[in-house]
Amino acid sequence: MAKAFVCPLLVLIIAFGLVNVCKGDYNEGIGVYELRNGHLSVNITNYGATVLNVVVPDRNGKLDDIVLGFGSIDAYKNDTTYFGAIIGRVANRIGGAKFTLNGTVYKLPANDHGNTLHGGSRGFSDVIWTVREYVKDSHLTLSYDSHDGEQGFPGDLHVTVTYLILPPNKLAIRMRAQPENKPTPVNLVSHTYWNLAGHASGDIFSHTVQLAASRITPVDDHLIPTGQISPVKGTPYDFLKPHTVGSRFRELPGGYDMNYIIDRGLGQAGLHLTRAAVVWERKSGRKMELWTDQPGVQFYTSNMLNETVGKEGFMYKKYAGICLETQGFPDAVNRPNFPSQVVGKGEVYRHVMCPDDPTYHNRIAAMVYPGFHIWRGKNMPLLYDLIICHSLEWSSLTVHWMSSPPAGISPSTN
Repeated sequence: MAKAFVCPLLVLIIAFGLVNVCKGDYNEGIGVYELRNGHLSVNITNYGATVLNVVVPDRNGKLDDIVLGFGSIDAYKNDTTYFGAIIGRVANRIGGAKFTLNGTVYKLPANDHGNTLHGGSRGFSDVIWTVREYVKDSHLTLSYDSHDGEQGFPGDLHVTVTYLILPPNKLAIRMRAQPENKPTPVNLVSHTYWNLAGHASGDIFSHTVQLAASRITPVDDHLIPTGQISPVKGTPYDFLKPHTVGSRFRELPGGYDMNYIIDRGLGQAGLHLTRAAVVWERKSGRKMELWTDQPGVQFYTSNMLNETVGKEGFMYKKYAGICLETQGFPDAVNRPNFPSQVVGKGEVYRHVMCPDDPTYHNRIAAMVYPGFHIWRGKNMPLLYDLIICHSLEWSSLTVHWMSSPPAGISPSTN
């Protein structure tokens, strides 16, 4: 990852309104936990396992918080933006608020136009997670036990999330989930809204985005996939070559909220890592890269924000942030032609997002689980394993974009 200039850094600790900050006993109440290492400072709460702040400098050394959010923990409770939260048990939408698994019909809360959105009316974003381990300059591990029948989903599910700060300038998120007694769909997502110019800088139209995806899963008026697979070529959805977000809004004035198929085929996610997205903001020089083994990434331009009062009293309007949510396909439980999200006994489900070093996932695992190699399925009791890494730079005078189609990828013509 080339850098033309590296600026000096002063670390700023963001003052944040908090409720019942846990000191010593991490298993009680709601707390805010800072992770800080080198050029990166992150605040996280165990309410919804939510990222509150990500503070980095720009190319001139000016510090900014580059994620959207609220000014108090109370504001996160029952909010509909899902700022920074971990989403589950199944992120995105399930059509008709129901699905059939092994002959049983499971009915879910219909919290979005007759469909189920982001795990139901009280998903993982609206629960208090237990803090298992906290090392300020390294990582924070949280856990949650979702019970059989919770929000209509089958089976008990034990979930852990670990946030890590890794040099240089990498925020990693590792999610693991283990069904304890029944097969169940699992699709965990980090729902962070990014604005690389700073959370209070306005819209994201000047952000340049490139996506390694030549196809999408088109949706109906309620954002439920039709089941079709469509090419992006010749449409406003084509980001195979880098474009500013705003340059496409004349053709797509409602903004983006679409699942892109990462150019790796339609099979179940494997171990091969692909750089799925690059985002660059010219004025600040900040750049973010995402790598993943997942089949899809939801590109969302915060179209549904409507004068939401956020941090520092700033009013977030439409298009104030970008979400890049690596995931299984929306409504996959009802679409047999989509990669399955059902996790059952004896199976291992892996979801990896990492920066440009493909061996990074092993080093992350070694930090948190010494002596344990995450890819050895025969030694792996976990049935869902996810690592997300956000590789951040802030001194990029030039950007090395992906080739088109992205290097090493052979897009399907289906």
